[in-house]
Amino acid sequence: MRFEIDGETIFATTGGRSFDPSQPVLIFLHGAGFDHSVWNLQTRYFAHRGFSVLAVDFPGNGRSTGKAPSDIGKLADWVPGLMDGAGVNEAKLIGHSMGALVALECAVRHPQRILGICLLGASEKMPVHPDLLEAAKKNEPLAYELVCSWGHGRRGHIGGAPVPGMSLMGGGLSLMASVRKDALGAGLKACHEYSSGKDTAQKVHCSSLVITGAEDRMTPASKGRELAGLIPECNLEVLHHCGHMMMLEDSKACLDALKQNI
Repeated sequence: MRFEIDGETIFATTGGRSFDPSQPVLIFLHGAGFDHSVWNLQTRYFAHRGFSVLAVDFPGNGRSTGKAPSDIGKLADWVPGLMDGAGVNEAKLIGHSMGALVALECAVRHPQRILGICLLGASEKMPVHPDLLEAAKKNEPLAYELVCSWGHGRRGHIGGAPVPGMSLMGGGLSLMASVRKDALGAGLKACHEYSSGKDTAQKVHCSSLVITGAEDRMTPASKGRELAGLIPECNLEVLHHCGHMMMLEDSKACLDALKQNI
């Protein structure tokens, strides 16, 4: 499915069913250096159970055209334009990592449009190691290797894919190699420079969920708990034996956590 927004073509998948804006809408937002495909299991489940879903590629990411934004606030203000293009008045946002910060910020900037947020692998601040920032800026393979290594828990480093014969680390590297070369650097810069998470979290007034991985080395579980504590009446789910890439590492546990809170 494609939309024209501000002169750019934005791509989104719909979980294998035709998109119907009259149904409850869930919008899935990916992290830096990835695309819509990280949500394949979760979107398909909800699309076949009474929801309409959009797993979107941010501008300059995946199959969407344009320049990859390096500012969380700009992406948060971009989401309502996406909704307008899809004919959607209200939606719940499910975001991972960078996408979680976008969902958090959007919920406060546009409360009349956002019914709820689910934040995966998130914390109020997401500082990025200088070596990773520099490698991503230069489009060096080291950047992709670091993200995949730090982003997976122990299971991901020794195989552990839910699909027999597949490799979580190999799959992650292949996906990152397929995206636009400036997307990772722009996304990591946006995360690194985002500084209003604490104040923003305390202003959230929609239904909220934080999902964190017990083995997450990029946004540790302790930081996820702190974020959930800042958001009024926020639910918290901790996925054990799982790192930052939770929707791929343990897609079923991630889905189960979403099912209980959507």
